[in-house]
Amino acid sequence: MINVLFVCLGNICRSPMAEAVFKKKVQEAGLSSKITVDSAGTGHWHIGNPPHEGTISILTKNNIEAAGLQARQLKKKDLSEFEYIIAMDAENLGNIRALAGHSNTGEISRLLDYDPASPGEDVPDPYFTGNFEEVYEMVDCSCTNLLTHIREREGI
Repeated sequence: MINVLFVCLGNICRSPMAEAVFKKKVQEAGLSSKITVDSAGTGHWHIGNPPHEGTISILTKNNIEAAGLQARQLKKKDLSEFEYIIAMDAENLGNIRALAGHSNTGEISRLLDYDPASPGEDVPDPYFTGNFEEVYEMVDCSCTNLLTHIREREGI
């Protein structure tokens, strides 16, 4: 199995959105038996909570399943269990790398690294901006490109 983990700050907006979007793309590609998808947050504030209502709303609007999504905190063991660890912004990326230290981990990158047309490097946090539609568009495009990257790299 190829394991993909999306990481944001609280795991209630961006990373669960990316998890749900990517999971749907994996299912549509017929790769659910080869790729698992999860999400986590670098912070502990929302552990056990469902996604933000804005995330649920945008996923529902786009016919993407949100059931079962629940916030959890990134753990050191995640760094050895996931081949692809995808951060939403520079702060998340720094926190992931700090947790990893010198240990071997999978590929650590930012989601917008997979969208060369993106005007920025970070997915803005809709918890603060309220712009769930803009974030969804970034996540959707980047997840399409990420799946292509994984398929090419892994030969699936």
